[in-house]
Amino acid sequence: MQRAKNTAIGKTQWMVCGAAFLGWLFDGFEMGLFPIVARPALMDMYPGQGEVDAYVGQWMGWITAVFLLGAAAGGFLFGFLGDRLGRVKAMTLSILTYSIFTGMGYFAQSPWDLAGYRFLASLGMGGEWSLGVALVMESWPERWRPLMAGVIGAAANFGFLLVGAVGKIRVVTQDDWRWMWLVGIAPAGLVFLIRLFVPESEKWKTAKANSKGHSPIREVLSPPTLRWTLLAVCFSSIALIGTWGSVQWIPVWVDQLAGETQPTAKAEVAMLSAMGAILGCVSGPLIGGRLGRRPAFFGLCFASLVVCGVLFRMELDYGTTFKCLVFFAGMTTAAFYGWFPLYLPELFPTRCRA
Repeated sequence: MQRAKNTAIGKTQWMVCGAAFLGWLFDGFEMGLFPIVARPALMDMYPGQGEVDAYVGQWMGWITAVFLLGAAAGGFLFGFLGDRLGRVKAMTLSILTYSIFTGMGYFAQSPWDLAGYRFLASLGMGGEWSLGVALVMESWPERWRPLMAGVIGAAANFGFLLVGAVGKIRVVTQDDWRWMWLVGIAPAGLVFLIRLFVPESEKWKTAKANSKGHSPIREVLSPPTLRWTLLAVCFSSIALIGTWGSVQWIPVWVDQLAGETQPTAKAEVAMLSAMGAILGCVSGPLIGGRLGRRPAFFGLCFASLVVCGVLFRMELDYGTTFKCLVFFAGMTTAAFYGWFPLYLPELFPTRCRA
């Protein structure tokens, strides 16, 4: 009887999955905004001194780095709140954070302003990543977790696909880019639905009741859990640095290659990359569930190396070959984000998982 209960799928599981999926989808939408907006916005802010491409590239690099630092800090901060206050409460706070500060990008007058708003928004994005994963993995039966990991991982890439579609419908230009940030406020409405309809994790409630005041931060930074924390940080850093150091630059690169003659090119490659990423995120954890976690991780690293090596080392014009490589680059590099929701929750006990 207990086994049947543990493997049953009901309204609670679907509500949790829907909330996490939408949270991750809008997370991806907010992340995908900057590569689309970056070049037009930075060219609008260009002071007229020095090479414009060097100016744009330098600030693109700095703002991306600041964003990643904020996402890491947000995962830590909101993860702590998720372990203390509950997954659902912390998730609503994280979504409000990334929605509000993404919208603030509308008022940016300098690259420093953009960097500041992106840092603050990324706190919420990093928090939503960890909280959505923890909530789903604690709510769904074990046999469904590889598929759920893929579904949640793919959600962010539906967000990337959506932002590409928006950018294709209305072209983002040097004189008309601020409106894109206002679209980023929309996820704030999701908060009310989550608070009304999404139940808290029963596993978290049980673990909280039995925690006896233990600090989740102290636990993840102390033996024996410290070993798994360092392992998780190492694996995650490899994928994050590799992805953000390569694929995130493609829309900016394409805008430079073809932006004058094909103004929708950067939106097109964003959509192609997102479509490949959706496929990769669904297949990554399924491969991990079938072949094992470590062989799958090695395979994803090798495939990403090959595809990105070809894409960035070959002399290519913006055409069919380029677009195909962008699709496969999105697929291979994003597959990690389906693998992580499967593997990382397995390393930690419920009381400090977020």
